[in-house]
Amino acid sequence: MRPVNAALGSAGVMLGLVASVLGALTLAAGLRQRRRTGAPPFLCRSGPPAGTHRRKNGSGGDEVGGGSGPGLGLLWLGRSFAWLVLGGAVLATVAMEIALVTHDFSLQYVADNGSRSTPLLYTVASLWSALEGSIILWALVLSGFLAALVRRFADQAGDPLVAWATLAMFVVAAFFFALMVGPADPFTTVAGAVPADGPGPNPLLQNHPLMAVHPPLLYLGYVGFTVPFAFAVAALVTGRVGEGWLAATRRWTLVAWGFLTTGIVLGAWWSYEVLGWGGFWAWDPVENASFLPWLTGTAYLHSVMIQQRRGMLRVWNLSLLVATFSLTILGTFLTRSGVLDSVHSFTESPIGPWLLSFFGATVVVSLGLIGWRGDRLRAPGRIDSPVSREGAFLANNVVFAAFAFVVLLGTVFPLLVEAVNDDRISVGTPYFNRMTMPLGLVLLFLMAVAPALPWRKASGELLRTRLHWPAWAATGVVVAAVLLGARGLAPLLAFGLGAFAAAAALRQLALAARASRRRGGSVLAGVVGRANGGMVVHLGVVLVAVAFAAASSYDSSVEARLAPGESVSLAGHTVTYLGMDEPVVTGQRETVAARVQVDGGQVFQPALNRFPNATQTIGTPSVRTGLTEDVYLTLVAGPDQPGDPAVIGVVVQPLVVWLWIGGGVMALGTVLAVWPGEHRRRQAGVAVRAGHDGGDTDEDAARDPVDVDARPEPAGVS
Repeated sequence: MRPVNAALGSAGVMLGLVASVLGALTLAAGLRQRRRTGAPPFLCRSGPPAGTHRRKNGSGGDEVGGGSGPGLGLLWLGRSFAWLVLGGAVLATVAMEIALVTHDFSLQYVADNGSRSTPLLYTVASLWSALEGSIILWALVLSGFLAALVRRFADQAGDPLVAWATLAMFVVAAFFFALMVGPADPFTTVAGAVPADGPGPNPLLQNHPLMAVHPPLLYLGYVGFTVPFAFAVAALVTGRVGEGWLAATRRWTLVAWGFLTTGIVLGAWWSYEVLGWGGFWAWDPVENASFLPWLTGTAYLHSVMIQQRRGMLRVWNLSLLVATFSLTILGTFLTRSGVLDSVHSFTESPIGPWLLSFFGATVVVSLGLIGWRGDRLRAPGRIDSPVSREGAFLANNVVFAAFAFVVLLGTVFPLLVEAVNDDRISVGTPYFNRMTMPLGLVLLFLMAVAPALPWRKASGELLRTRLHWPAWAATGVVVAAVLLGARGLAPLLAFGLGAFAAAAALRQLALAARASRRRGGSVLAGVVGRANGGMVVHLGVVLVAVAFAAASSYDSSVEARLAPGESVSLAGHTVTYLGMDEPVVTGQRETVAARVQVDGGQVFQPALNRFPNATQTIGTPSVRTGLTEDVYLTLVAGPDQPGDPAVIGVVVQPLVVWLWIGGGVMALGTVLAVWPGEHRRRQAGVAVRAGHDGGDTDEDAARDPVDVDARPEPAGVS
C-alpha cells in the first residue's frame, strides 16, 4: 500500500498539471481561431445547439451565436479539462490523507509531520500543517473553484470573456501544480530506512480544534479571489471593461470575502485560546498577510457599487482586484517561505523565489493590461457632489487604501532592511496601533454616513432626518460609558462612532423590513440581498471594533507566585491557586494542569503541555468567558516540587466574547448579501413570465447599459 500512496499522489499532481496546461492551451487556440475568423461570441445553454439566437452582451449590445463555428469545439474541449484538474487535485489530496491516517512513513512529508500517537483530528489536519501539504490544499480549493466556474457558466462557453477567465484560472492552477512537481513535491519518498514513527505536527498546531477549520477557511478566502481576478483579466483582454463582468463575479467575491473574514476571526480566536499571552491580535507579519487582501477586497466590494450604479472607478476597481489577488500570493510567500520569524510560519523552503516571481509576473502583466486598455477605461459618470453616496464610498476607499499601505509598510519594511543591510529589525505593535487607530475611527464614521446618503447629491435637511437618531444614539452611548467609568479619547470615540454606525445600519434594516411588510412580504425577506446583508455585516464590524477597543484599552494583568491556598486580586476578581493535578499523558503530549478558582466559584485548569519534539512547554490557557468580560488564566510556571508555589497569570479583559459574536454576525451578513433580495426575485419572476429562464438575474441586469443618472434606490432594494 505504501508505494501506492506515492504513486497515486504523484499521478494526481501530474494529471492536474497536464490538464491545466492543456486546458489553457486549448482555450487559447480556440480563442485565437475565432478571433482570426471574426466569429461572433457564442452563447448556449447545455451544448452547441443547431440554431442561432440573439442575446444582450455585457456592454448592453447584442451578440449573435451559432451552433457551430471555428474554434467553438476547442473552447468546449478546453473547458472540459477543468474536471480533470479537479480529479487530479482530489486524487493527490486523498492519497496524502490516506498516507497520514495509515502512518505511511515512507513519504517524507508523513515522516516529517506524522506520528502514530497524534489524535486523528490533528492527523487529518496535518495536510495543511507544513508547506507541501498546504500547496495540495491550495490546489484542491482552486480546482474546486475552477470546476464551479465552468459549471456556473456552462451556458456561455463561447463567450470570450468567460473563456479568457477560465484560461486565467487554468494558468494559476498550472503554477500551483508545478510547485508540487518542483520545489514543493509532497510525494517525495524517504531516502534510506523508513522510520517507525514521526515527530507529529508542530505542537502549536495540535493544541486546539480550531486548527482543523481556521486554515481551510482562510484558503477558501484566499483562493476564492482568483475568480474575480480572472474575470478582471478577461475584461481587459477582451476590451469589455464596462459593467457587465462585475455582476457575473459579485457573488464569487462576496463568498471569498466571507470565507476570508471568518478565517481571520477564527485565527484570532485560535491565538487567544492557544498562545497563552491573553491577546487575539498582535500585528504578527503573517496575521497582516491575511489582513491585507481583506482590506483591499473590502474596498472593492464598496467601490464596485459605484461602478455598477454610475459607471465610475473602472481603473480603481480593476487595480483593487489585482491588488487583492497579488496580496494572497504575497501572503502565501510570507507564510510558507520561511522568511519571517512568526508563530504562524512553520516551514522553511526554496519555494520563496517561485512565489515572488509569480507575484511579480501577476503585477506586471495586470498593470500592463490596464495601461493597454486605458482609452476604454474612461468612465462615463462623475461625482456630482462629495456629499453623496458615491462620494462617501470614494472616501471609504481612500481610507482602506491608506490602511492597507500602513499595514503593508510595517510588514515588509523589516524584510527590505534585511535584504539591503543584512540587519534584522522589527516593527512593533505601537506603530500599527498609532497609525491604524485614526483610520479605523474614520471608517466607523463613514459606515454610519454612507448608507444614509443618496446617490448624486444630498441636502442638509435629508441628512438631518436620516442621521438624527443615530447621532442621539452615539451621544447616549458615550455618556453612559463615561458614567460607567470609561476613560480615554480613543476608546470613547470608538464607542460613540460604533453606536452611530450601528444605529444607522439598524435604521436601514428597519426601513427595509417595513417596506417588505407593506408589499406583503416577511420581515426576513426584507433584510436579504446585497444592500441589507451589507448592513448586517456593518453591525458585525461594529461589534468587533467596539470589543477590540474595550479589550485593548481596559485590560488588566498580573503574574503572581502563589502557594496552594493563596489568592491574588485583580480588577475586582479574586483568583485562588488550589494546587496541581497529576500529569496526564495523551499520545505524545504530557499535560500538567493547575487548579485555579475564580471568585470562590468555578475551578479552572490552565495547563502546560510537553511534546518530545518541542524545545519548550506549550501553554493552554483556561478562560472564564462572560458577556461583559473574560478572566483569562495561564500557568506560567509549575512548582519545582509538589506543594511548592506556582506562577499563575491572570488577565481581565472586557467584551472579548463580542469579537467572536461580531465575526459570526459578519458571516451571517455575508450569507444574506449573497442571497437574492426581493428586487432580484421580482426581476426573475418577470423574466420567467417573459419567456426567459430567470435563473441568471445578476447577469441579465448587468447586460443593461449603466444607468449614469440613476436615482437613489429605496430602502430594502438590493
